[in-house]
Amino acid sequence: MTQKTIQPHTSLDRRRFLSGGAKMAAVGAVSGGLTAVGFRPAGAAGIPEELPDHSRYLGPGVTDQPYGTPSQYEAHVIRRNVEWLTGSTESSINFTPLQDLHGIITPNGVFFERHHSGRADIDPAQHQLMIHGLVERPISLSVPDLLRFRPVDRIFFTECAANGGMEWRGAQLNGVQFTRGMLGCAQWTGIPLRTLFDYVGLKPKAKWVLAEGADAAALTRSIPMDKALDDCMVAFGQNGEMLRPGQGYPMRLVVPGWEGNMWVKWLRRLEVGDEPWYTRWETSKYTDLLPNGKAYKFTWVQEANSVITSPSPEKPMNGAGPHVIRGLAWSGNGRIKRVDVSMDGGKNWITAPLEEPILPKALTRFYLPFRWDGKSSLMLQSRAMDETGYVQPTIVDLRNARGTNSIYHNNSIMTWLVNPTGEVENVQVA
Repeated sequence: MTQKTIQPHTSLDRRRFLSGGAKMAAVGAVSGGLTAVGFRPAGAAGIPEELPDHSRYLGPGVTDQPYGTPSQYEAHVIRRNVEWLTGSTESSINFTPLQDLHGIITPNGVFFERHHSGRADIDPAQHQLMIHGLVERPISLSVPDLLRFRPVDRIFFTECAANGGMEWRGAQLNGVQFTRGMLGCAQWTGIPLRTLFDYVGLKPKAKWVLAEGADAAALTRSIPMDKALDDCMVAFGQNGEMLRPGQGYPMRLVVPGWEGNMWVKWLRRLEVGDEPWYTRWETSKYTDLLPNGKAYKFTWVQEANSVITSPSPEKPMNGAGPHVIRGLAWSGNGRIKRVDVSMDGGKNWITAPLEEPILPKALTRFYLPFRWDGKSSLMLQSRAMDETGYVQPTIVDLRNARGTNSIYHNNSIMTWLVNPTGEVENVQVA
């Protein structure tokens, strides 16, 4: 889809929909293999009967693309932004095309980017990471210095705290990419903070870490020492290559399961202290406003969430017969334990099979085969549960707790309305 397809808020009365004929019997899940019913018969129009040119002539040589790119026929799979969302592109965000991806790893070329003062372009030969404060031996590390420590490879998702933030007051953006695309999952390669802090030696009062970026915004966040020593790392690699500039080249912080702004990019300083710093990024920014005007601070964890990527507004239904509901689930508290899918707006639920691997604080795939009669409306939802027992809430649950003025941590159940034509809309169930 293009930005021109962004649609305004679409509302729908639940009772009107349910009385309109959404019948579970018409769309019941199937457990067996697919049949030929619903597919084009072999030999029908559109099936090539003669060899095409690409089967008769030589293609380009192996050095035609020294750094490979996707097929020209996948050129539509790109990051996109919403022009009216922010005043400038330097302090803005673009969105991962989740609806066009497969598996759980997000390719680096379409991994979402969030900048506060534009993308820093850093010469690694000029870059240093300083570790100081309540440590025994303050040090300054160049990139080659950092590479002298033993690295680890870990798969984690990262998600902007504002993912889904435009949906607090109603369904607003008509697509997976724009409603849940501030999300990506990668294999990160880097040095655990525990390794670095063991090297410099922590003083007895060391309880917090301040991470600061080298971009013009100098974003800074306070991180409890327990979390820093648990699973945080200074990453230099992503999905097998060095970080790209938009992801913090040459080094960034990885804070698994916590909101993306904690993953400070272009990392230049780690200061160890005995209390949090209360910077502007953790007082006036990145707090959760409540109906009484007060705000939660330090709401770090990205709790259990999920989204159906197909069918979706970008992936309409193409006729009666067999289909598969495809989706992603994730939780900052650990592994996904279960994902339920509803086809009637939350009235009935079916547990969807999860695809391996199911890793802690990483994206998890779920697939649910089903058969559509090609004429019934559907109201598709997914609901994730993580290994702590936390269940993804409804938007009503969240509004009751935090009102409608919030921006961050909207992990509510989403609803796709499948029309009899097969077109799909973003709606909310009251």
